[in-house]
Amino acid sequence: MRVVFYLFFLFIVIERIIELMIAKRNERILKAMGAREFGVRHYRWIVIMHILFLFSFAFESLAKGAALSPWWPLLSGLFAATQGLRVWTLWSLGRFWNTKILVLPNAEVVAKGPYRWLRHPNYVVVVLEMWLIPLMFQAYGTALVFSAINAVMLAIRIDMEEKALRSLTNYADLLDERPRFLPLRPVK
Repeated sequence: MRVVFYLFFLFIVIERIIELMIAKRNERILKAMGAREFGVRHYRWIVIMHILFLFSFAFESLAKGAALSPWWPLLSGLFAATQGLRVWTLWSLGRFWNTKILVLPNAEVVAKGPYRWLRHPNYVVVVLEMWLIPLMFQAYGTALVFSAINAVMLAIRIDMEEKALRSLTNYADLLDERPRFLPLRPVK
């Protein structure tokens, strides 16, 4: 079972490295276009949280023998769907996707792809992964602790991100009516 764990963990780490490379490229493009950065002070805590999440997941899973959950078929299907949403979100935002809050003044806000129904599909992915990744290998403590920490981090981040977008773009006109996380009501 440890081989499955190591392959899964390697996939997650490689995915994160690729995301950081995309984010760095997009950051250079956006800053060259005049984008402003917000949330610099809390960004480092988000990075630290994600690194600690991976260490906690690895430590707890390996301490329990890296055994797959009895629910792994369902969890892996949900994880695959979450990765599909991740790719769709990144593709929809294009050069505007980033791990930082970078806002290009007077830019048209992206309202296509999953953004047609939700304001924050990327954060939906993060929330789901904080549960699904540890649950795949029965790391219940990691799932609980880091989901709680992530909820606090996202509350701060989303508030700051939305204020920045409202102040510099047409965000309020396009996305304020959309739900943040769950498409429970029809979009006008």
